Amino acid sequence: MRTAPPEAPSAGTAVGRPPTSPGGAYAPRAAAVLLAALLLLVIVRLPWAGDLGMHAATIQRLRHSVLHPGNPLVDADTPSPYYSPWMLLLGSVARAGGLSVFVVLRLAAFTGLTLLATGVWRYVRTLSAHRAAPALAALSLVLLWGTELINWSGFLSLNSLALTVSYPSVLALGLAFHYWAWLTRALRAEAGWEVWLGLGTLWALILLCHQFTGFVATLGGLAAVLAARPPRALWPRLGAGAALGLLVLWLWPYYDFFALFSAGSDLEEVHRALYTNFLGRYWLALLGVAALVVRWRRDRRDPLVTFFLLGALVCATGFATGHYAWGRTLPAALVPAQIAAALEVVQGGGRAVRTRWAWALGGALALGAWTQAGVLGYAVGRAALPDVLAADYTPTWTGYYWITPYVKYGDVVMARDLPSRLIPAYGPYTVAPGYPDFFLPDESRRERAVRRYYTLRTPEGVRRDILRTYAVRWVVDGSRPRHDPELRVVTHGPGGQVLYAVTP
Repeated sequence: MRTAPPEAPSAGTAVGRPPTSPGGAYAPRAAAVLLAALLLLVIVRLPWAGDLGMHAATIQRLRHSVLHPGNPLVDADTPSPYYSPWMLLLGSVARAGGLSVFVVLRLAAFTGLTLLATGVWRYVRTLSAHRAAPALAALSLVLLWGTELINWSGFLSLNSLALTVSYPSVLALGLAFHYWAWLTRALRAEAGWEVWLGLGTLWALILLCHQFTGFVATLGGLAAVLAARPPRALWPRLGAGAALGLLVLWLWPYYDFFALFSAGSDLEEVHRALYTNFLGRYWLALLGVAALVVRWRRDRRDPLVTFFLLGALVCATGFATGHYAWGRTLPAALVPAQIAAALEVVQGGGRAVRTRWAWALGGALALGAWTQAGVLGYAVGRAALPDVLAADYTPTWTGYYWITPYVKYGDVVMARDLPSRLIPAYGPYTVAPGYPDFFLPDESRRERAVRRYYTLRTPEGVRRDILRTYAVRWVVDGSRPRHDPELRVVTHGPGGQVLYAVTP
């Protein structure tokens, strides 16, 4: 079986230019290593923000029951899209090793970061043989964003990556880069059936681990195929891989993957924010768009250009039609632009042209680094930052360790707003989920019950009935002292919060 050399350049690559000397690649490699070291320090501290409580709760349920974990957040027997192959593995590790959920999350973060770094290296090597290319691409992926911060799972800005490094989205992104690299090489070589079946399985695993990143991976894979224009003889193998991937998605027992397509309307409003302050958040990536124009002039079939156009089309369509959740595919436009900007420095025109690209990219990366410098606070603590950097520090959340001496695994806690997003991470349930849940049929009723319980005008008897209906054993409140006869003060927490026990 004939195979292509692992560093074969793709369409649009400047063939014949010798790789740079080791010294020429030193600076970007050193900068990339420093960023990796920073993220490793962040993993040690594991800042709590966003969906960390959701993922911790998911591991908690799988740690206690791999086969029948139930809903991650509330005491109900429902499926959940968070029960992915990756979370199943992490829950099994926690169960077998008797490890704390937060220890397992740190292991997940290290694994995801490793896969991401190696995936970027492998994919970029399919586009350029230049020694500095992978490091420059890695720097561009995390710094070439904008001068306003964006924190969202599946987005690779440095600040966002630091806050989501333990999320399944980071692992899925790492697998996506490996998938694109593997697919690119398979399209260049006469790969056997087993390669294409493996690619189909990997594609399905990415979709199951993080659905939005899975769609980004799909667009990148489609771009690779369109750019390569494979011969007709290869289409049966491509089709077999896709069919196997669809079969894996259909057979996954923990939730119905295809049912998620009908849940999109529930996500539109929360994702509207992806389209606000658009220029401020992403304008540095315009350098990459200019690089894509240059690449397109050199080669109309350039895979990065095709990738960008597909991603931009989906995102623009989402904005025009009000399907704001489609904005989660924005990395499908950003990733090729960011990589293209890096590659122009090492494989553009003559030396003078490459020098101009190097200065432009260096300035953009410096500005991006300064914008996201507050990320240092996740490694050393906010108090250690000078005021000029602390201004851009995104505050993290305080956990609920203070309730764990009293509240046990599986207990139901009445909580609202932020507490309901954190408390399930330690094993208890809440009455209403702190995150949207498409598979929970009585989600709206639960949310109404929580709002009514905390309303001052609600009669005492109604509050008591709510507690009995959902088998509530504990109440967390910090807005005012509660004098309900069915409640007993147990302990006090940060910010004036109080844990009450529900008396029999």
